Amino acid sequence: MAIGPALWLGPLLLLSFWGLSASASLLRRLGEHIQQIQESSSLGLGLGLGPGAVALPKVGWLEQPLDPFNASDRRSFLQRYWVNDQHWADQDGPVFLHLGGEGSLGPGSVMRGHPAALAPAWGALVISLEHRFYGLSVPAGGLDMAQLRFLSSHHALADMASARLAFSRLFNVSSSSPWICFGGSYAGSLAAWARLKFPHLIFASIASSAPVRAVLDFSEYNDVVSRSLKSPAIGGSLECRAAVAAAFAEVERRLRAGGAVQAALGAHLGACGSLGRAEDQAELLGALQALVGGAVQYDGQAGAPLSVRQLCGLLLGGGGNRSRSTPYRGLRRAVQIVRHSLGQKCLSFSRAETVAQLKATEPQVSGVGDRQWLYQTCTEFGFYVTCEDPRCPFSQLPALPSQLDLCEQVFGLSASSVAQAVAQTNSYYGGQTPGATQVLFVNGDTDPWHVLGVTQALGSSESALLIRSASHCLDMAPERPSDSPSLRLGRQSISQQLQTWLRLAKESQVRDGV
Repeated sequence: MAIGPALWLGPLLLLSFWGLSASASLLRRLGEHIQQIQESSSLGLGLGLGPGAVALPKVGWLEQPLDPFNASDRRSFLQRYWVNDQHWADQDGPVFLHLGGEGSLGPGSVMRGHPAALAPAWGALVISLEHRFYGLSVPAGGLDMAQLRFLSSHHALADMASARLAFSRLFNVSSSSPWICFGGSYAGSLAAWARLKFPHLIFASIASSAPVRAVLDFSEYNDVVSRSLKSPAIGGSLECRAAVAAAFAEVERRLRAGGAVQAALGAHLGACGSLGRAEDQAELLGALQALVGGAVQYDGQAGAPLSVRQLCGLLLGGGGNRSRSTPYRGLRRAVQIVRHSLGQKCLSFSRAETVAQLKATEPQVSGVGDRQWLYQTCTEFGFYVTCEDPRCPFSQLPALPSQLDLCEQVFGLSASSVAQAVAQTNSYYGGQTPGATQVLFVNGDTDPWHVLGVTQALGSSESALLIRSASHCLDMAPERPSDSPSLRLGRQSISQQLQTWLRLAKESQVRDGV
């Protein structure tokens, strides 16, 4: 889903989950950019929750065991958290616990969007917890393999459980207060799993855009991208999807031509180096996929450089005279816009450079945790986006083997071990039928990640909400005048579900004589 203080967390949220090739790196940089834009606009409002409100949240640090599953290991690390007690009515009130994902967690995580926007109505205390090994919650000792074995969703959930108990003591929270977990993207999965694995600590969870099913070959991502490019509701059309396919075919033709034609292509697309190596050409094609996929995944998000409507306008020539080269020229322009938005003079498509960066074991304070997230995809989730289906409008490169090669090159992990890890994750958490109670799964049907989530109710207490034409974690974002009726209705449904849960909690308090 992450770099520097983030105003809301979904990306994480928006940081994409792809394996860390150049394509994934571009999408993660795009997610970082969107979060920074949203933060700067809200910082202009003093991070306030209303007119004249300028109170800033408190930051704190918890000492957590590095290995929570081995009591004889006395090593520890400091885990960052943020607190907004501006609306906390009393010690019996609810606590909204916002879980961090694969990136840095800033003060906006308890100030803007969900869950902060819901706090005033319920007099809730809002706390957010940064994920271990991301942001400033990186244990001492670097990011070598000996350290990274303490990075997993299992460890993150153990941190959540011990933090939940520590926060109860720190803030003198009543034992009868209901704790509601929130999270978006990978952190949305964590929120659902927190209720699944620790129902005695977490009363209920709202899991936004949560890809609870791990998958090795995530070809379904581009199925949704292709479908969304054809959707008139968000500015797509059959012509737009065809233009995307034509643009990619032209890029591949120019790559095959070699020589001056290939060099001109690199110049057109802002490549930092030559494109002579086949592995670098695959990186380029993957990055272009990420650009188009990002327009879909982040459609309608504040700060996104391109919406689907804008991308289609570029590829179709804005309604003017069209020629065979129009889609290619439109794709070139789209690359320029994104590159300019990210403040990058050129784009690196060097596979060797990508591998070298991912092998670096020094934590990058300003980075988004590329090495850490790649490790989690290699040891838990997969999530490698491919385009091998003939209906996919992009290039078939990069293929799954080249993505799995990163796990081998960077961590020495074989493709078979990655496949086994993905299967174990689904076995442990239940995939798309987790069996948790009092969890609301929220997804948008434009978001390519919704196909790995729960989009239909699995029972009376495991409900689902699919918001029409909504992108990744859009329900968690701060409200905007331009929000669609379906998004507004979706947020109302979330609030109503929360009301139902908190009424149940209150009735339980009364029965128990609290």
